[in-house]
Amino acid sequence: MTLRPVKSIEPGIAASVVVVILLCFVSIAIGAYSLSVIDLVRGDAEFHDSMVMATSRIPRTLAIVLVGMSTSVCGLIMQMLARNKFASPTTAGTVPAASLGILTMALLVPGATMFMKMIVATLFALVGTAAFLLILRYSPMRSPLAVPLVGLMFGGVLGSIATFFAYRYDLLQSLSAWTEGDFSRVLKGRYELLWLSAALTVVAYLAADRFTVAGLGESFATNLGLNYRRVTVLGLVIVATITAVNVVTVGAIPFLGLIVPNVISLAIGDNVRRAVPYAAIGGAAFLLVCDIAGRLIRQPFEIPISAIAGVIGSMVFLVLLIREAPRGS
Repeated sequence: MTLRPVKSIEPGIAASVVVVILLCFVSIAIGAYSLSVIDLVRGDAEFHDSMVMATSRIPRTLAIVLVGMSTSVCGLIMQMLARNKFASPTTAGTVPAASLGILTMALLVPGATMFMKMIVATLFALVGTAAFLLILRYSPMRSPLAVPLVGLMFGGVLGSIATFFAYRYDLLQSLSAWTEGDFSRVLKGRYELLWLSAALTVVAYLAADRFTVAGLGESFATNLGLNYRRVTVLGLVIVATITAVNVVTVGAIPFLGLIVPNVISLAIGDNVRRAVPYAAIGGAAFLLVCDIAGRLIRQPFEIPISAIAGVIGSMVFLVLLIREAPRGS
């Protein structure tokens, strides 16, 4: 009997985890209310400081990490299913569809619980994402640059429908709050639904090899004995549920599910099992940096994390478009 060697953790992952942990400590330490992390660790902090830490700072940092990890992995799955590097929840109509679902619940069942809103938003996101993939499948445009164009137009249609009904029933301010990612309102007892996103991220990692094969195309995957439709449905359910949970809890974060998976793919390739840990850690690090910057630029005031992520993400997105243009033309 021979013993198989234990597979060690890649140095890159270990270093990235250390960076994320350090960023978490920085995120916990800064804010309008001054806290001493050293005193908290020693146990010398006042009761009020401990309450602020347990009720606000730690839940906020955990929410940032969970959203960053799950959204980045969603983008990775979307890119494999669509077989295009420009597919993501924000460029595939998933986020606008989820927002439309939340608006529907606000109109029909104003007193609905967060869980009920999540269920309806998931169904809307699932239908919206499936419709986008169907449009993509029968679209005569084969250029990689056509995917974000079609997705943004499709999302624009859904967004216009949501805006019309929100304006009609005086819910524009609420709709804006849902579509703008903001972690300042995250408190203990109001973010725990995000652990469902974390669980689905683990499911995505366990099914990573199937997503890798599915990304090679339906005919190729079927010849290898893979149930392509089943894997596609699994991917859509994971993407739709994670997107709905994140939008219901903290709002939408632009470009997160687009740029992080692309950077990871450029660095290590398209093996989903290997890319998922890097995408998850990279997404968490990206959001933590955006959050820290948003709280430091105009301290003690705070810039919403979606604004910081939008500025950085749009610049990276333009670089990706320019880089792809010669090959897609």
